[in-house]
Amino acid sequence: MEKHKHHEAQTLGIGKAIAVLTSGGDAQGMNAAVRAVVRVGIYTGAKVYFVHEGYQGLVDGGDNIREATWESVSMMLQLGGTVIGSARCQDFRTREGRLQAACNLVKKGITNLCVIGGDGSLTGADTFRAEWSGLLTDLVKAGRISSEEANKSSFLNIVGMVGSIDNDFCGTDMTIGTDSALHRIMEIVDAITTTAQSHQRTFVLEVMGRHCGYLALVTALACGADWVFIPESPPEENWEEHLCRRLSETRGRGSRLNIIIVAEGAIDLNGKPITSEDVKNLVVKRLGYDTRVTVLGHVQRGGTPSAFDRILGSRMGVEAVMALLEGTSDTPACVVSLSGNQAVRLPLMECVQVTKDVTTAMHNKKFIEAVKLRGRSFENNWNVYRTLAHIRPPSTKSGYNLAILNVGAPAAGMNAAVRSTVRIGIIQGHRMFAVHDGFEGLAKGQIEEIGWGGVGGWTGQGGSRLGTKRVLPKKYFEEISANISNFNIHGLIIIGGFEAFTGSLELMEGRSKYEELCIPIVVIPATVSNNVPGSDFSIGADTALNTITTTCDRIKQSAAGTKRRVFIIETMGGYCGYLATMAGLAGGADAAYIYEEPFSIHDLQMNVEHLTEKMKTTVKRGLILRNEKCSENYSTDFIFNLYSEEGKGIFDCRKNVLGHMQQGGTPTPFDRNFGTKMGAKAVLWITGKMKECSRHGRIFANTADSACLLGMRKRSLVFQPLADLKEETDFEHRLPKQQWWLKLRPILKILAKYNISLDTSEAAHLEHITRKRSTES
Repeated sequence: MEKHKHHEAQTLGIGKAIAVLTSGGDAQGMNAAVRAVVRVGIYTGAKVYFVHEGYQGLVDGGDNIREATWESVSMMLQLGGTVIGSARCQDFRTREGRLQAACNLVKKGITNLCVIGGDGSLTGADTFRAEWSGLLTDLVKAGRISSEEANKSSFLNIVGMVGSIDNDFCGTDMTIGTDSALHRIMEIVDAITTTAQSHQRTFVLEVMGRHCGYLALVTALACGADWVFIPESPPEENWEEHLCRRLSETRGRGSRLNIIIVAEGAIDLNGKPITSEDVKNLVVKRLGYDTRVTVLGHVQRGGTPSAFDRILGSRMGVEAVMALLEGTSDTPACVVSLSGNQAVRLPLMECVQVTKDVTTAMHNKKFIEAVKLRGRSFENNWNVYRTLAHIRPPSTKSGYNLAILNVGAPAAGMNAAVRSTVRIGIIQGHRMFAVHDGFEGLAKGQIEEIGWGGVGGWTGQGGSRLGTKRVLPKKYFEEISANISNFNIHGLIIIGGFEAFTGSLELMEGRSKYEELCIPIVVIPATVSNNVPGSDFSIGADTALNTITTTCDRIKQSAAGTKRRVFIIETMGGYCGYLATMAGLAGGADAAYIYEEPFSIHDLQMNVEHLTEKMKTTVKRGLILRNEKCSENYSTDFIFNLYSEEGKGIFDCRKNVLGHMQQGGTPTPFDRNFGTKMGAKAVLWITGKMKECSRHGRIFANTADSACLLGMRKRSLVFQPLADLKEETDFEHRLPKQQWWLKLRPILKILAKYNISLDTSEAAHLEHITRKRSTES
């Protein structure tokens, strides 16, 4: 039955034609979506057409509408902008323009249209679909198409994907291009920070976001800005005094710089614009600080798309094709959205309406409503930022002492989590203690109190400022217990990878012998391997993924102009194939070998044959990723030697072991933001737990729910008792037993080569991915 369904998926598009266009402002990741639409469309048996220059090309027709091939989308993944072009089109706004567009589609037999753009572009597509029947009637009357042609094209299916760097479309967690724009912004912020510190300057940075403050808000969280102005939540009355006081206090604590982020659409409570020049003039006039303005402008749209945007565009493209091919005459236009880690289909015009409701709420000065309409993620970001930036530490202390330590290997974003933890803890009135060198440092008394200024500037720093080791606590119970007592520690926040998880389980086991270990414990997953049970993502994995993807881009580029070449790349991850799989999707790999999906010599031979066929085309490059522990016997050297031998006379091979470069570097915006929010959430939870477990001035926590892991499940940050996660864990291989990303592997294979035959389990995964339904907005 599963094989039969899978065969249906491969033949679903036979006799059908799909057109794909990009419209409105360009966004990084659009090319990944176009590539996916083309390749999955061809995989299903459909003809796929490029529409060049957006709606203008649809109206002009001719060479603007061209059939796409498998090879025509090769090397598109790493390109910014949109290869097929985009244009503002007044003609399509008129009925005559839409008549011409309909005529062009009918003549080519195209009845499925995939539009990648903003809400205006998607609204135009819905209008086109609603008018379709009337347009055909008028074309027949005018003799521009025959009745037979009209009958063959009796209805038009529309599917949208949102490409917008502003992340201003309601109904999706992220729009294509937003993550890449944040990468560009943070690169500039990091560069500006160094010069600002050198000269003790204040910098005012203006970022895009005419009606949406998402970019400004996340940038402020990710760089620890002193102030942010966003259109959804204008500053309070007399904000000028508050801003100047905050800048003065920051300088008074020894900081050498101030960063202020302004969204281009920022307003005050009366709807009057707040510009970056206004803010600069205020700071210079009242404080006399050396102040500079940087307007980032279109640089935010440019550059190479991030790994996230490539994967997002690819996944949305797959879902869009399946939505088109499954559509009928009464299927309403839908938009493909991201909900948690799932691509889903939502009613297009309902999402457009909610997006418009945000603008209406802002116009009517209902700013609390506007923030809520932006969605839970936006609201949470805003609340965390306000807490970190605008709430002063209380004068009265809580009486609780919290200790923070990093355990395992370093991961970019750990420092952002520590900074957030320390500052939120101080805001709660706690004394915060930094433990150096993990559990070993806790045993050896490498503990010191850390204040607000002690974590200044940590968000953008890679590695672990506290120091981290893989040592587990079991052999140090006595020393650890003594130090918990000596420093009067009431709670532990442990930030790290699989060792943080297993070490915390050991601490729970030690509670029966050592009463000092009966304190609340929370684990925040931070590891490039993304192998901690209980969380879809770990801090540091996004940075490592982008490092691998960028390296693969450079390696592939090195083959340009040379003879046919295949690259074998070894990635980190232990037994976990997350990095290899996701980098394979983002880098356009031909195969990704992982432990979770056993492979044989037959599979290796099949991949060699695929590459041999590929080299007969215009695409002369091959990319193979191998997770470091995917197989005990099929090592990187073995695979390299096999490919080299089998490829003689056809292609040659090169190998690269990426090694520890995957753990280093500056954290990505996602890891900075994720770490910041995780740290804040962990402190609030452990504060409640310490109060709950407090008896007569002492804390005694010995229940299962007093030691938890804070993980991201779908869209939510949730606390799960560590003991409950034991059943979900393969301790021998340091893996969760269930991993959501494994369901993306069929997409990797389909996008790499369309003439594959997936086995039944993969077909079931593909069925799960491509046919998932959601009616929740």
